[in-house]
Amino acid sequence: MGKGQDLYNKAKQIIPGGTMLLSKRPEMFLPDQWPSYFAEAKGCTVIDLDGNKYTDMSIMGIGTNTLGYGHDEVDTAVLNTVRKGNMSTLNCPEEVYLAEKLIEMNPWADMVRFARSGGEANAIAIRIARAASGRDEVAICGYHGWHDWYLSTNHNDGDGLSGHLLPGLDPAGVPKNLKNTVHPFHYNNYEELEQIVSNHPIGVIKMEVVRNFGPEDNFLQKVRDLATAKNIVLVFDECTSGFRETYGGIFQKYGVEPDMTMFGKTIGNGYALTAVVGKRSVMEAAQKTFISSTFWTERIGPTAALKTLEVMYRIKSWDLITENGKKMQRGWQKIADENQIQIQISGIPSLSTYVIEHPEALKFKTLITQEMLKKGFLASTNFYASIAQQEEHFLAYFSALNDVYRVIRKCMDLDLNIDTLLEGPICHSGFKRLN
Repeated sequence: MGKGQDLYNKAKQIIPGGTMLLSKRPEMFLPDQWPSYFAEAKGCTVIDLDGNKYTDMSIMGIGTNTLGYGHDEVDTAVLNTVRKGNMSTLNCPEEVYLAEKLIEMNPWADMVRFARSGGEANAIAIRIARAASGRDEVAICGYHGWHDWYLSTNHNDGDGLSGHLLPGLDPAGVPKNLKNTVHPFHYNNYEELEQIVSNHPIGVIKMEVVRNFGPEDNFLQKVRDLATAKNIVLVFDECTSGFRETYGGIFQKYGVEPDMTMFGKTIGNGYALTAVVGKRSVMEAAQKTFISSTFWTERIGPTAALKTLEVMYRIKSWDLITENGKKMQRGWQKIADENQIQIQISGIPSLSTYVIEHPEALKFKTLITQEMLKKGFLASTNFYASIAQQEEHFLAYFSALNDVYRVIRKCMDLDLNIDTLLEGPICHSGFKRLN
């Protein structure tokens, strides 16, 4: 057992759930063997507590670091801010400069509020949108965080959020009187949304513009037209998709504008900053309610975001990470075809994932992580692209992965037994309570 696993065992005794983020739980990757904690990170190299170096061909800080870990220009800007002071009785001017920049990038919008996490940004957006519409009920499509308003969906009939990224979410602790205030609909199913709007006093439609696949049959425009006709606030959640295929929201690709949008993850390249951007007619409703937090006024977040946006624009990072994502998808498919293994790839290129189409898929996924770790890679069946992943990283990764796929093929042919190859428990596939 390495230092990381040992520390994680301690963490599970003193931190409920073991980590602050479900997606970073070792059980989601390789229970009992995942390094768990990092000592250093630079580019796409991560060093664990035992000094082992890994190339990150996995989730790159859950998609936060599209410029790579420890980007010199962003870090220099942050360090200058630290030296000058991060917090005071007065406000930091960077929040105004950043708001101006985001409005310049989104000419349909007029006002901005900032937070530090995606869940916060989603909660802020819902509060403002409900206040603006004067109606409480919400139609949702996608993953929008952990707050009560969202998890209350699972107080309705069944596991309503199972089709929105995470199955098995328990709404324990969420007031039951929020039941039937949030109504999920499926992407590209306009008729389902139309029925929800017809049967409920919907004030807000909140959705991810795209996750695993894009709009069909003019879906986004139909949603926009419906929201306009019914005086419903349309919110596009771009916390995950923003700055991955355009300089800003991915909705730009489809020519459909929301009333509000949120940006997160990529906007600060690993430093905490999220933004809620919207039309004045909607955003002014924030002044009818109470939305306020001390650490939304700290200086590092907006400083990092301003420099990150500058670098992104200069190098057109969205094009670079999209090409890296396409390279990964092509490589996955080539290796799968060569080994006669059926896989299903989904997601926009820079947020790629795949599943092995086989009853033992979860065991094979665990084996991939186990064996790739031995070969010096943080890897699973997800890939969040960054500009730091270069050709040499891909070549080494594909060579190592092909070796693992050969073993998987032998398991499928019953020449090998997958159960004897796994050195620990199978990885989790969704939310589970830890023992």
